[in-house]
Amino acid sequence: MGNQTPCEKLYLGLKKVKPYLAMVSLQFGYAGMYIITMVSLKHGMSHYILAVYRHVVATIVIAPFALVLERKIRPKLTLPIFLRIMALGFLEPVLDQNLYYLGMKYTSATFASATVNALPAITFIMALIFRLETVNFKKLHSAAKVVGTVITVTGAMVMTLYKGPIIDFIRSQGAAHRGTTSNASGNQHWLTGTLMLLASCCGWASFFILQSFTLKKYPAELSLTALICMTGMVEGAAVSLVMERDMSAWKIGFDSRLLAAAYSGVVCSGIAYYVQGVVIRKKGPVFVTSFSPLCMIITAALGSVVLSEQIRLGSIIGAVLIVFGLYTVVWGKSKDSISSSTMELTNEKGGPQDQLPIQDSSRLSSTSFANSTQGPDNGMSKQIPPKIYNH
Repeated sequence: MGNQTPCEKLYLGLKKVKPYLAMVSLQFGYAGMYIITMVSLKHGMSHYILAVYRHVVATIVIAPFALVLERKIRPKLTLPIFLRIMALGFLEPVLDQNLYYLGMKYTSATFASATVNALPAITFIMALIFRLETVNFKKLHSAAKVVGTVITVTGAMVMTLYKGPIIDFIRSQGAAHRGTTSNASGNQHWLTGTLMLLASCCGWASFFILQSFTLKKYPAELSLTALICMTGMVEGAAVSLVMERDMSAWKIGFDSRLLAAAYSGVVCSGIAYYVQGVVIRKKGPVFVTSFSPLCMIITAALGSVVLSEQIRLGSIIGAVLIVFGLYTVVWGKSKDSISSSTMELTNEKGGPQDQLPIQDSSRLSSTSFANSTQGPDNGMSKQIPPKIYNH
């Protein structure tokens, strides 16, 4: 280990931080999706049809890679696994996204991304219920996960409940007029939109938990991603045909609608499902969702520039609390993974050593007993196997 070259040290360092870089990059991708989607919804696109087109694009992009790269390692698709994939296709592509789009349409992109900050807390509670996470308050890093989750939720509540004065980082022409119009339309169904966003978070958290269990039975991330997108496309199309009777709503041109479907399909469905699956297998679902607060900060900054949404003092205070809570959760998870890997290494070293004396004594006792019973009397030799089993 001491004779490592600089290139080897750099490679090992990048390997350790790869899950962190992947999740931070995804938050930038999600932030762009929130802005582009909000623009397309304001131009009259149906959120049901947007969810369908999103997964049509994701299926077309991911399926070829899954067929080629995982043709030798793809497990057999059994009925229980297929039913889980059907449930995954309903939870996130259909239930979560439609509720989220509708809630964002009733409120704003910044508020919707702020509501997602409840996702780590919901996922953490569900992970405790399904025993994917453990908490031992006697250990500092384990208690830090709980404290960080509470701080993150507190920051989200501050952003939601306390507005404060407007902070103009970037002044633009006509920003006040457009912001007033957006707030007037958002306040009309603000409560309904908030409830839909919270229900969306519950569906998203359930998706992460079920994905974690499914990956243990079907450890092929690309193939699982393609199947989730395909089933979500089919189920979403069935829901859209029921909710949208006007067939002209399915028309799409070279405008913000096509951009929203293509961008969200490639980045936020195809790439995101795959990256999340890989990170979930290594770090767990709580680690993945703990990075979602970063998306709110990025979306608030982009929303003030692109959509002319107003940033208030409460948003800034909440953002600071969220970043601190996020750091606390990630620190606790990193220490948790180190301690678990140390225990596994200790068990691997100690397990065979503990078994060697038992195996050696059984061999010695059976050998000595067999030697002592050799002779013309075959009745005694037939009693050797039961005595070995008893031992």
